[in-house]
Amino acid sequence: MRTVLLHRPGAELKRLTPRNNDQLLFDGIPWVDRAQEEHDAFAELMRARGVEVLLLADLLVTALSDGRARAAGIHSAVDERRLGIDLADAVRSYLSSAGPEELAGMLTAGLTFEELPAAEGASLVRKMHHPHDFALEPLPNLLFTRDSSVWVGDRVAITSLAMPARSRETALTDLVYAYHPRFRRTGRAYGAHSAPLEGGDVLLLAPGVLAVGVGERTTPAGAESFARSVFADGLAHTVLAVPIAQARATMHLDTVCTMVDRDAMVMYPAVRDSLSAYPLRPNGSDGVAVSGPVPFLAAAAEAMGIERLRAIETGLDPVTAEREQWDDGNNTLAIAPGVLVAYERNVETNKRLEEAGIEVLRISGSELGSGRGGPRCMSCPIDRAPLR
Repeated sequence: MRTVLLHRPGAELKRLTPRNNDQLLFDGIPWVDRAQEEHDAFAELMRARGVEVLLLADLLVTALSDGRARAAGIHSAVDERRLGIDLADAVRSYLSSAGPEELAGMLTAGLTFEELPAAEGASLVRKMHHPHDFALEPLPNLLFTRDSSVWVGDRVAITSLAMPARSRETALTDLVYAYHPRFRRTGRAYGAHSAPLEGGDVLLLAPGVLAVGVGERTTPAGAESFARSVFADGLAHTVLAVPIAQARATMHLDTVCTMVDRDAMVMYPAVRDSLSAYPLRPNGSDGVAVSGPVPFLAAAAEAMGIERLRAIETGLDPVTAEREQWDDGNNTLAIAPGVLVAYERNVETNKRLEEAGIEVLRISGSELGSGRGGPRCMSCPIDRAPLR
């Protein structure tokens, strides 16, 4: 890995309370200072391995120095249907008065009615809301940069997030790629408005071979639209659409399996024999040929051009496997073939990986894991060296 995009947890996590954490897709209330320490250690570990680490907040501040980005960011943030015309205008006015850094903070951490100037927006909407209710919702799931954009080759796909609590994230990611000087020449693959698709469901198995989970967050239409896009751009020759259970514990494909070496993946044993795939391949100028279903591991190996795809199982017994799958034991981040970052808490899975010849770089995730995401969820690889 050469370059990765992270988001250091910030004030948006301090908005979480027992009253709203379920709605905002967190299973607990993280200790934010400790989450920041854990994230800093995660970022430093990758820097020590020669990976360039970009932080989303820094990129967003730079992008918002462009007036067009400011206008687009404010427009996407303010929900006129919920706030009403008058209050929406007042919120836009208030946001417009902020500098790039302050505006970036409000777009990510949200804005309560109490934080609006007293003279702004004296409306029924404001009077009937509690002062601590949100005029602008916070985005605590920005921590998981994997989901809102996916890089395939030298192109970036802005995804379409299915859950209402995350719908604004792609707008901010889009601002960065559209207006930050570093990305202005970057080509696009797949449009965020095509159909629901999330980055955690997209696995690069080998050059030209992608797997896309279809379940709670990514729809069959999203997987097919994404396949059409990467085929049209010559970025892949095979996309495997992989049905997964529509459950919190298996919200994305990368919660049940991730690549750890050229010919190996770590996998939740409960799905090893049942996971299937629908192979998609180009068919004519803009068509897609669909076959299957067929067993996933066999289909993946065939598409990758290898005899067998090794599956290293989470845990040692059904109870340990279930516990460590829930704690993101499968959600590892490969920074090179056979070298990965994993949560230290998944002791048995990490041991099995090392016994299989994988180098495991352990990080603490006691607070970072409260949103149900591991090192892979927290990272969006932007640039990788070609496999040799």
